[in-house]
Amino acid sequence: MLRILFLAAMIWWGGRFLGLPKALRGALVVLLFAVVLVIQLTLADGHGLREATGGSLALWLLMGGITLLAAGYGHIIAALKARAQPEETSMVQKTGTFSETELNRYARHIVLRELGGPGQKKLKNAKVLVIGAGGLGAPALQYLAAAGVGTIGVIDDDVVENANLQRQVIHRDQDIGMAKVFSAEQAMKAQNPFVTVRPYHRRLNAENAEVLFADFDLILDGTDNFETRYMVNRTAVALGKPLISGALSQWEGQLSLFHPSVGGPCYQCIFPEAPAEGLAPSCSEAGVVGPLPGVIGSMMALEAIKQITGAGEGLRGALLIYDGLYGETRRIQLKSTPECPVCGNNDI
Repeated sequence: MLRILFLAAMIWWGGRFLGLPKALRGALVVLLFAVVLVIQLTLADGHGLREATGGSLALWLLMGGITLLAAGYGHIIAALKARAQPEETSMVQKTGTFSETELNRYARHIVLRELGGPGQKKLKNAKVLVIGAGGLGAPALQYLAAAGVGTIGVIDDDVVENANLQRQVIHRDQDIGMAKVFSAEQAMKAQNPFVTVRPYHRRLNAENAEVLFADFDLILDGTDNFETRYMVNRTAVALGKPLISGALSQWEGQLSLFHPSVGGPCYQCIFPEAPAEGLAPSCSEAGVVGPLPGVIGSMMALEAIKQITGAGEGLRGALLIYDGLYGETRRIQLKSTPECPVCGNNDI
């Protein structure tokens, strides 16, 4: 038996010295073991060749079993070590493919019947633009990034101020004075390095809106003035882009999805004219309770996920109103206005 073991060692270690591939050396050792088993099985007890190769079939089978167990254990340990190593290429994935880390991260999405792997792939391939990195934009951006939306744009010309931090939770005290889009970008990348963030530190206007919107699949409007909302609505309708719009005041928030090219009204159908000055004061004038933007902004992110994946029933053709002071939610059905100057006769 010692001669056979010595021969196996020579094949393994000598072959390594000669530069033979590991697979070839392993195959030769297995072949040697097979020859020994054939000898033990076919030759009679007391035969010289059988005695020279150990003389006991049971002993060789035991040794083979131990070797297989040891090899299997080594293979398992090697696989576990490989999984523990950081993946150098995990941050750069082909569109629609997932690293093992991403699959684990989005596991709670993937097990949802309404989303699953195909829904998560749609999120990864989606491009969403969020207008405003303030009260509504902050939670929307955080949850879109956490959910794995592949490309997220954010446009805002403002900087972080101390008064923002009571509700705009994507920003921190140390970010005061920084452009909101860059503060938001840092937080989003820290939350999920697998998403692409496109920050636009500029004011959205009629000149740049169309070019910017054209590169995204879905628009989220978190602005706080009617002039910008009407301009955003006109541009989204002109390009056929779905628009999720949210608004806040004191204890109440509302949101809806406008996409008249596939049915339902646009924003201007529901709000044909801006309210008279003083009737709709800004948050700085009327105040807003801190968690309310988180509630409505998170709902906007949820509607975005549903719109991208096709899950459930969205808020197209409906206005959701949330009263935080009394814990009430109302849903109002909306209809297109045939004479709307923006979407015209688009009611389906």
